[in-house]
Amino acid sequence: MKPYLREVNPISFDLIPEATAFEAGYLVSKNSGWRSIRPTVDAEKCKNCLQCYLYCPDGVISKNKNKDGIKIDYDFCKGCGICAKICKFDAIKMETEQ
Repeated sequence: MKPYLREVNPISFDLIPEATAFEAGYLVSKNSGWRSIRPTVDAEKCKNCLQCYLYCPDGVISKNKNKDGIKIDYDFCKGCGICAKICKFDAIKMETEQ
């Protein structure tokens, strides 16, 4: 059985996928610093509906395990703003990257 690609760096041809597809949820590299805006979440306004999670094209939004609300993995967020546009409660705002 082949190990998952995220667990090893492919060092031989038999570990590289035959097609151009990777396993689901596999992001190849972190954000390279090209993002100019990023989403910020207002925990008071967030109703935990998870619509942002469903619409995020990169799958970087997840539910906070210890508290209500969501968390965003900024290492992989590209700053597209779809989460802010889909939020009915105006809980996600796009802010200029610092």
